Amino acid sequence: MSTASGLPPSITVSSADMDRLDALLDSPAVEHTPAGQALARELNRATVVDGDDMPDGVVMMHSRVECEDELHGDRHELTLVYPREADVDQGKVSILAPVGTALLGLAVGQSMDWDAPGGRKLRLRVTAVHNPQKN
Repeated sequence: MSTASGLPPSITVSSADMDRLDALLDSPAVEHTPAGQALARELNRATVVDGDDMPDGVVMMHSRVECEDELHGDRHELTLVYPREADVDQGKVSILAPVGTALLGLAVGQSMDWDAPGGRKLRLRVTAVHNPQKN
């Protein structure tokens, strides 16, 4: 996952989300999987802030995210959730799905390049973030 410049976008994660995601990654069912390793890499480069200091417009766990594919013009709305809460029919995307891992910590206006299943190239730009509450 990278920006149009080829560099990964900067990301911000709340300390509460970081604690919960670290616990998820400690699970034997997740820690050695490719999805778990990808999430660990993203978390290792994140700026971690206290929940009260979390900037508005940043994708957190349970955020409802509106994004646009800049290459194809498609609009998407999804909610970033933990694996047990995932439900594609309801637009609930697991943090362990490649797009979920890529969206965590992005802010409104940031874009990331992503290869969708089947090899389709996407450039998703976050257009709005709705957080139920700051963690």
